[in-house]
Amino acid sequence: MKHKQKLVLLLVSSHHSNHYNNDNIAVLSSKMAKSPEEEHPVKAFGWAARDSSGHLSPFNFSRRETGDEDVRLKVLYCGICHTDLHNIKNEWGFSLFPMVPGHEIAGEVTEVGSKVRKVKVGDKVGVGCMVGACHSCESCANDLENYCPKVIPTYTSINTDGTITYGGYSDHMVANERYIVRFPDSMPLDAAAPLLCAGITVYSPLKYFELAEQGKHVGIVGLGGLGHVAVKFAKAFGAKVTVISTSPSKKTEALEHLGADSFLNSRDPDQLQGAMGTLDGIIDTVSAVHPILPLLGLLKSKGKLVLVGVPDKPLELPVISLIMGRKTVSGSSIGGMKETQEMIDFAAKHNITADIEVISMDYVNTAMERLAKADVRYRFVIDIANTLAATKP
Repeated sequence: MKHKQKLVLLLVSSHHSNHYNNDNIAVLSSKMAKSPEEEHPVKAFGWAARDSSGHLSPFNFSRRETGDEDVRLKVLYCGICHTDLHNIKNEWGFSLFPMVPGHEIAGEVTEVGSKVRKVKVGDKVGVGCMVGACHSCESCANDLENYCPKVIPTYTSINTDGTITYGGYSDHMVANERYIVRFPDSMPLDAAAPLLCAGITVYSPLKYFELAEQGKHVGIVGLGGLGHVAVKFAKAFGAKVTVISTSPSKKTEALEHLGADSFLNSRDPDQLQGAMGTLDGIIDTVSAVHPILPLLGLLKSKGKLVLVGVPDKPLELPVISLIMGRKTVSGSSIGGMKETQEMIDFAAKHNITADIEVISMDYVNTAMERLAKADVRYRFVIDIANTLAATKP
């Protein structure tokens, strides 16, 4: 076995040990004897990272045939999530290469399996952050596939057949109909695609932690890809919204463009002091290491700080601040498929989409560099349909 194959198997056995047994790993080993182009019968083309340098380039691979319960779609647009940047650089330590990123996928159905009833050819659909789960555990039974211990992420994971999953930076996609989301005809697919990750990531905790209610006062930390969508959803729910940011320059954008009710500069002690004990809950979208003590101070008694960003190092948790106000620090990860469809339908009803910058496929490496510097307002979306084919070698 080649060294690269050994490395992948080591990663699989360490990171996915609770997901896959030795039989699965043996299947992966046998599958890897074939090239990505030969693993499956349907040819595919996209852009992939080959290693943790994160550089993306054209990539020929293959996808499975359309099964009885599968939906195949032509990818039209794919959003670039901050997770994509983490993964192509293996910053979390469990990336599988070669890697075709992308889990904010919007497109059009081109083929359906014989048992599919959810969608038909020609429908506008999407695929988000996951493409499989066990469907037998408590989480799956409660429509929370995202918390299934055997959840299969859309890319850089191992599918049930032992092959690596590939994401949406590609010409087409195939997934079980359970993981297909329907877009209403009124939604523009380019600006709706990021909702499949960014949208559900903030919608779900707003609902679960009872912050999506008239009269609640919600803080949103960070005004990026997640944060700007969180403001829109919270306002649509009828909440009062305060944006909390280290960038005073974002005040006008937060108040005038996104409709927030107030703005706090988190580096200004006087502003923080003046807002102490005023928030029912906070959705913290920041993926960098940052202090959470000032945020806890903004919460009312019994207030909730919900973390949805993923810093690469642990945060410091000042426990006394929790004890003195019966406050809660929690986390939340996307949502189940039922809730994701609910979120899309709610967004369509309230005209909620992401603010995007549409780019061509060959711009993706520059986009990643800009994303690392937070130089985007607020989400890059790749125009796959019109720009991918031109990049074929």
